[in-house]
Amino acid sequence: MIRIISLFFLVALLAGCATSPTGRTQLVFMPDTQLEQMGFQAFEQLKKDTPIETDPEINQYVQCVVRELTQDLAGQWEVVVFKVDQANAFALPGGKIGVYTGLLKIARNQHQLAAVIGHEIGHVLARHGNERVSQKVAVQTGLQVVQAIAAPRSATGQLLMGALGVGAQYGVLMPFSRIQESEADVIGLELMAKAGFDPRESIQLWINMSEAGGAQPPEWLSTHPSHESRIEELRSRLPQALELYRAARERGRTPNCTAPRIYSQGTYYKLTSQR
Repeated sequence: MIRIISLFFLVALLAGCATSPTGRTQLVFMPDTQLEQMGFQAFEQLKKDTPIETDPEINQYVQCVVRELTQDLAGQWEVVVFKVDQANAFALPGGKIGVYTGLLKIARNQHQLAAVIGHEIGHVLARHGNERVSQKVAVQTGLQVVQAIAAPRSATGQLLMGALGVGAQYGVLMPFSRIQESEADVIGLELMAKAGFDPRESIQLWINMSEAGGAQPPEWLSTHPSHESRIEELRSRLPQALELYRAARERGRTPNCTAPRIYSQGTYYKLTSQR
């Protein structure tokens, strides 16, 4: 039996080479339907365990940004705003997007919010969750993937959920590798520019992140590329992104998502649309 399982994974490994949207070679051999099922289960559990923001102004604002970003993408995208005072957002296979209200104090206009959400969508488009799960399975021959889908809170299920980008308790998002993070930055920059969001604001976003974190970056960024290297990479890609942005504006892509006021810890934060 072990020999049969080993042979199966050997064949999967040989057939599992894929190419990411940026041209990087990936090991991806898990069925996307299984990853989508894992994403669905993780998202449903998050909605049960985490407070959801009900303010219609905040929800309309975030949904507007997501709608503009995903207008040309396949599939349906569900977005939920979680009432958590952390600078965080995520996207899962199957078109599930979560945004924490604390992010709206850092991403201070529609363009900066689009940079974050575009980055998270980039992880999904590049199949980074599948890549990490495939790597986990490849080094642990015989891992019962079905168990992870049927019982995501089991030890095996939590291992693969962690690889997917969702922590053991579903509310803790595990960081991707620095290569994957940088790749998601590139994809997100292009995505926001094509949607008519100003790609120059992505740089200001990371300046905001740096200022908010001081000497210590936010926890969810702890193993990500440094702010400085991220900003340098984004600046190097701005000329191409600006061409996409100008072309999008000429085609009439002019997002106008009305930003709300965010109340947190005794302070109102007024966001600006900055068309």
